[in-house]
Amino acid sequence: MMAQSDRPAATIANVYRGTFMHSTQKTALEVLEDELLGVDTDGKIAFMGRGAELQTLSQTFGFNPSEVTQLAKDEFFIPGLVDTHIHACQYSYAGTALDMPLLQWLNTYTFPVESQFTDLNFAQRVYSQVVKRTLRNGTTTACYFTSIHTDASLLLGKLANDFGQRALVGKVCMDINDFVEHYKETTQESQDETCRFIKELLDKKYPLVRPVVTPRFALSCKETLLGELGAIAKKHNLPIQTVMAHGCHLSDEELVIFKETGASLSHCPNSNISLCSGLLDVRNVLKHQVKLGLGTDVAGGYSASMLDAVRRARDTSKVLTIQNPNYNTLTFEEVFRLATLGGSQALSLDGQTGNFEVGKDFDALRVNVAAPGGPMDLSVNSEEPKIILEKFLNLGDDRNIAEVYVAGRKVVPFTD
Repeated sequence: MMAQSDRPAATIANVYRGTFMHSTQKTALEVLEDELLGVDTDGKIAFMGRGAELQTLSQTFGFNPSEVTQLAKDEFFIPGLVDTHIHACQYSYAGTALDMPLLQWLNTYTFPVESQFTDLNFAQRVYSQVVKRTLRNGTTTACYFTSIHTDASLLLGKLANDFGQRALVGKVCMDINDFVEHYKETTQESQDETCRFIKELLDKKYPLVRPVVTPRFALSCKETLLGELGAIAKKHNLPIQTVMAHGCHLSDEELVIFKETGASLSHCPNSNISLCSGLLDVRNVLKHQVKLGLGTDVAGGYSASMLDAVRRARDTSKVLTIQNPNYNTLTFEEVFRLATLGGSQALSLDGQTGNFEVGKDFDALRVNVAAPGGPMDLSVNSEEPKIILEKFLNLGDDRNIAEVYVAGRKVVPFTD
């Protein structure tokens, strides 16, 4: 069945034919074999249809059938991965410093490193690395925490735009820090710099990069500052991100409030385990119909790959099953949805990205499970796409991600 946009006809830039796998609101995994997908010059999905409809679609949308990009038999497209919580300024020490619980960890490792982002050369190096690494690992959308430094935070917005990543960027706000005295703002500075950050980033008019108001968490912000930041977010119609990045210990009553207010949770299982913070009961969050995505939470989580977040989310669910054999373990299809459509819903971006629906931006990964020198071996027998996807989610890495598209633009492999 053919689906096409009701937008005014745009010129078709690219048409792809092959297997597409994505999630919908009703289905955790939908597999579309021998599917055609057309992307217009605005980077949006203009139509989808069966391979058998090629001639009809080519006449309707005015493209040459001989110019269709045909995927190989070991290739498929999935939606871009959405990292709903990552600290860009902590990337330089990812993979280390995981020997303490959260508050000790912040004071010993995090705050001293974050205070270095007054140095824009240092910021340029670290932020270039994190944007490129996450893109290579298939993160087409990232919701970033930065440091308290406005100019470095603006630099991250520029780099995300330059490399083509969809990003929410938040300058961290904190006017309480009793342990690393020099790493904090006054209440007035935090308000003023947040307003400057928002204005200057919006003035850049980057198509895919937006500011997000970012009080670090309740322990680092006075009540006055929290109130002012709420007013700033409301004035500019911007989202707010804070400690809702974990939520391991939320009660049912608190989850009801999340549902009522439209607040979202970011499940960061690597960080939750690495810092011994707790285990999130995802099944209970979903039962309460709270919006939920996955996050890496670098550097509390040691991996910047959303594939790792997928694996740790299933591991966490299985630990809960060990503790309670009657627990309903998450399926790989459900976790796949959290990493894609769920993340876009958590960030209120599901009107633009998250799956392959006509009218949405084409944010996608071209996956090749038979990549030369790759980390996985295929069965000699042909396997159905669902099994191949499961193998990729469990065994694959950036070597299998042949191409990354954001809003129709190929952003990986990188060009000079």
